[in-house]
Amino acid sequence: MTSLLEQIDSPLALRALDRAGLKQLASEIRTFLIQSVSQTGGHLASNLGVVELTIALHYVFNTPDDRLVWDVGHQTYPHKILTGRREAMAQLRKAGGIAGFPKRDESEYDTFGTGHSSTSISAALGMAVAAKAAGLNRRSVAIIGDGAMTAGMAFEALNNAGDMDTNLLVILNDNDMSISNNVGALNNYLARLLSGKLYDSVRRSGKKVLDIMPPVKEFARRAEEHAKGMVTPGTLFEEFGFNYIGPIDGHDLDVLIDTLTNIRQLSGPRFLHVVTQKGKGYLPAENNPNKYHGVSKFDPENGDSLGQPSSTPTYTQVFGDWLVDMAAADSKLVAITPAMCDGSGLNRFAETYPARYFDVGIAEQHALTFAAGMACDGLKPVVAIYSTFLQRAYDQLIHDIALQALDVLLAIDRAGLVGADGPTHAGSFDLSFLRCIPNIVIMTPSDENECRQMLTTGYIHRGTAAVRYPRGGGIGAKISPALSPIEIGKADIRRTGERVVIFAFGSMLKPALEAAAGCNASVVNMRFVKPLDTAMVIAMAQSHTHIVTVEENALMGGAGAAVMECLQAHHLVKSTLCLGLPDRFIEHGTHETMLAECGLDAIGIRAAIEKLISE
Repeated sequence: MTSLLEQIDSPLALRALDRAGLKQLASEIRTFLIQSVSQTGGHLASNLGVVELTIALHYVFNTPDDRLVWDVGHQTYPHKILTGRREAMAQLRKAGGIAGFPKRDESEYDTFGTGHSSTSISAALGMAVAAKAAGLNRRSVAIIGDGAMTAGMAFEALNNAGDMDTNLLVILNDNDMSISNNVGALNNYLARLLSGKLYDSVRRSGKKVLDIMPPVKEFARRAEEHAKGMVTPGTLFEEFGFNYIGPIDGHDLDVLIDTLTNIRQLSGPRFLHVVTQKGKGYLPAENNPNKYHGVSKFDPENGDSLGQPSSTPTYTQVFGDWLVDMAAADSKLVAITPAMCDGSGLNRFAETYPARYFDVGIAEQHALTFAAGMACDGLKPVVAIYSTFLQRAYDQLIHDIALQALDVLLAIDRAGLVGADGPTHAGSFDLSFLRCIPNIVIMTPSDENECRQMLTTGYIHRGTAAVRYPRGGGIGAKISPALSPIEIGKADIRRTGERVVIFAFGSMLKPALEAAAGCNASVVNMRFVKPLDTAMVIAMAQSHTHIVTVEENALMGGAGAAVMECLQAHHLVKSTLCLGLPDRFIEHGTHETMLAECGLDAIGIRAAIEKLISE
């Protein structure tokens, strides 16, 4: 028997359904999501939580003409399913398949490419302004989660939007609170009332009249805020210039559709507060939404992972263990994360040293300047941050930390390619944008033990330091429990060969050694990008005819460029080759296939060396 979901290949088909059909469709989408993601991996809990909201948005708004802008985008699987990509979900996040986030070149329904948080309101406002300039009666909707509302960029956009007469709707998807009595019949009724044309007309007309009577206007404003404040938390958004509506039950399709239908007929900036539950409809995800936020393949019957547990610790785990050990040795250590406690390996530290743990929310800029302030007055901050998110705090790193040579350690996770999450989350640029900053030490560990040593080195260094390490497991190196540093700026010869020398940085040491065995090349584990071991570079350049650098970072301005600058400065003109990430964004796939695509696996490195020698 054909399911209802199989008959829906576009929002146009969705709009032909009655309310009973829409509710059946919601149930079928949930079942499909659980089965599909159990086979591909991906984000689950967040998607289960927005099924009804997604259906209601595409039912009420004339998409793709009306613009839906999803914040972050990890909750857009129902959106993809309803916009003609249901069958493509089988290849979700795989090489050549659809992305795990919205992509403009993937579908006309993906109006804005996302992956990082808190961009939706700014983008939707821009689209609303463009529609107004073109004289179009087009609606722009930003759907943003409560976590993303912790970022300053979201409030910058709200501040701007509230002062503009544009048709913008901001929907707050609030899944941090449970659906309780305050989101019940009374609030649902009030939402319908406050979103209706009659209330809106009276509100606008009354303000025009009261504009000529300021004292009375102020009294009326306070009275309205007080009345709303008794049943809604919307005063803050009213102050930004939005008409706040809600909170409403984000799993009640009737309420969602009625409220959105009313709002679509209104003009000006509107703010709808919707309360949902992460993992809705799947008990394991309801009970543990963090665990099921991002998942690998799992058994849909019980939620158990089907992946084989790694026999080696991940770099994230190595960092987490080091942090607890170093904190025991130094009471001045404090740890800071911008909303990535679990992802950055801070759970054990947070439990062991809660008074020294600071999760600042999705606020990377604040995280770094917060760390700078701590360092000014004697604390020793360690900032645990993904490479891709560090990009958002570049000015703070330069102006607030490095310029003042402050004692801050950056533990940079997810450096290099990150597989299925794709280019939005790849740490492709950190060596390039860090290397040009004065007063900073940059380290690239090649294995788990070296990572622990470098974290210690950076921590005891008087000044700013960064250790960048990849996602996933290491190579199985034996980890010493000691908190032992290594000499700053000192490389290590790992293989002695003839003619060719490979300067390998970080994760590229292993494939470089494998490649070198086939062409009898020397291999140097460079370890430090800054300061570079110039003595080693000069010595190896003098004893070899061909020089190769390899790094899992953008070639432009990266570690290889540092070696080339050293050779040029010392007038050592040689046959050279820099291997790294090419000047384009690398699409999602497995980490192994992505490295092979870039010529950064052992086979690719050896082929490049053989070509260099033969020329």
